[in-house]
Amino acid sequence: MKIEAIRARRKELAGFLQAIRSRSQPTDFGFPSGARRRTTGLRREEMAQLIGISATWYTWIEQGREVNISADALDRLATNLRLTRSERAYLFELADRRDPQYGRSESDDVPPLLVDLLADVGVPAYLMGRYWDLIAWNDAAAELFTGWLDTPRDHEEPPNLLRFVFLMPQTRQFLVDWEARARRITAEFRADCRNMLEDPILLRLVDELSAGSPDFARFWKQHDVLERQGGERRFQHPKRGEIAYLQATLRPDEHEHLKFVMLKPL
Repeated sequence: MKIEAIRARRKELAGFLQAIRSRSQPTDFGFPSGARRRTTGLRREEMAQLIGISATWYTWIEQGREVNISADALDRLATNLRLTRSERAYLFELADRRDPQYGRSESDDVPPLLVDLLADVGVPAYLMGRYWDLIAWNDAAAELFTGWLDTPRDHEEPPNLLRFVFLMPQTRQFLVDWEARARRITAEFRADCRNMLEDPILLRLVDELSAGSPDFARFWKQHDVLERQGGERRFQHPKRGEIAYLQATLRPDEHEHLKFVMLKPL
């Protein structure tokens, strides 16, 4: 990252922390209020106490100095200051740190409204998480992905699109032009996880796929990167023969890690 960009981030982080501090009411965090306060909101010393760092260190951060703040301290800040999801993500982005809660279970973090929408859209649709696990899907999707989504699951691990593509032999017949689709899916996945390439869960998934599929290992090593796009998707369904859909992927604003995928029949 260029020096100018680093300085700009430090300046923005300092301003962001000052804004959070000024809007926070001391009594909400167990600190006394009174007429003798010269500061609107929390004092720097109180912010430092909530975060668990020294007042001097916190002051330097607010001054935009060349100091770093750990991911654990940012986690305490975001939790104790009750930041919103968007504010938390912005905080970690500005500090150039990975959120330690980023890899937590996603099944408990799905808005009920999105799950309800799956049943209402009338076409195959599913919700996909940051590791491309399918968190929820509708009956139309289960019928389309027969032999995968319509089978009983005897364990808690959710179905994963990458495992479906690379580790299930029947997928090579199910996806028309399997190699082209598999290559593109790998490039889309690499682009999608560009901000978490050191994530332990991701690394375990990549190792599993590489060990189980020489094709995935080959595609992954090519370092191709493509943004996930819509377009035509063709399948060789075991009961319906060759069928085609137009795919659209939506990302909810408050849940950027989720993808709402719909397949409209052609």
